Amino acid sequence: MDFDTTMAEQYDRGIRRALPTYDSMLRLIQTFLRANTNEEANILVVGAGGGNEVSSFSLNNPRWTFTGVDPSETMLTVATEKCKDAGVSDRVELIQGTVEDVEGLANFDAATCILVLHFIHAYEEKLKTLQEIHSRLKNGAPFVLISKYGEPTSDEFKERLALWKSYWLDTTKLSIEEVEEMERDILSLSYLPEEAIVQLLAEAGFIRVAKFFSTTLFGGWICFKE
Repeated sequence: MDFDTTMAEQYDRGIRRALPTYDSMLRLIQTFLRANTNEEANILVVGAGGGNEVSSFSLNNPRWTFTGVDPSETMLTVATEKCKDAGVSDRVELIQGTVEDVEGLANFDAATCILVLHFIHAYEEKLKTLQEIHSRLKNGAPFVLISKYGEPTSDEFKERLALWKSYWLDTTKLSIEEVEEMERDILSLSYLPEEAIVQLLAEAGFIRVAKFFSTTLFGGWICFKE
């Protein structure tokens, strides 16, 4: 997705409507990382545009450093400003590109990939992204993946989608037509059933895969580099 300036500026409000437990999710992720890293840790953030992870995690962990990567220049501009406002720019490096542009194999103590995988359509490209993340982690390092998931033709997915639509109608002034247009956009993204995501993580070399989070269309998994 090409995030223009308007979309980038509206991201924080929109993501909290699309994913109603967004802030709780970030707190859970931070808890997981803190429990499985040292006080000094170098964190890789794949999909760092917007800056929510690096700004919030760095404030609560003053000895952590971060390398964030994102293909969107406009989203990285937002992240840069957010880090400046939080006073943590000296501990955050932001790179425009993909994880392949991040130097330092087996260099990171932990990694996150939040709300990225469903923008990658080909299974092989999803796998390559996870493998590239895996190769940049130290042995035993924790990893967090958050993505939209499910089989869009299944009854279970349709029920979750109906709840997602109802939440937008219940908490905004958008019309049914506007929400249905959003629905068409999100259904154009790439979804995988939970079993396929777990398989992807295993193929990429991750172990101890556990689902820890689920809200409407989104799921989250924690795991470790073997």
